[in-house]
Amino acid sequence: METKQKIVDTLVNLLKVKPQELKEGVTLQESIGVDSTEMVEVVIAMGKSFGIKIDTKEITKLSTPEDIVKTVESKLNSK
Repeated sequence: METKQKIVDTLVNLLKVKPQELKEGVTLQESIGVDSTEMVEVVIAMGKSFGIKIDTKEITKLSTPEDIVKTVESKLNSK
């Protein structure tokens, strides 16, 4: 499965949103209303799904699905 699709599927299941709500440019916190606790859950889920470690300090940089894709791909490429 493509990285982006796996991330979208994880976000849909975790945040209980529709895939179309995660369109390009949408911000998780402002557009969807994701709070800090949910963002920690997102980071943990991404770590488990991809076998990577995302530092909690990086959460503030993850405001859109695209940010998450870039971060995950970066971590995967540096493995």
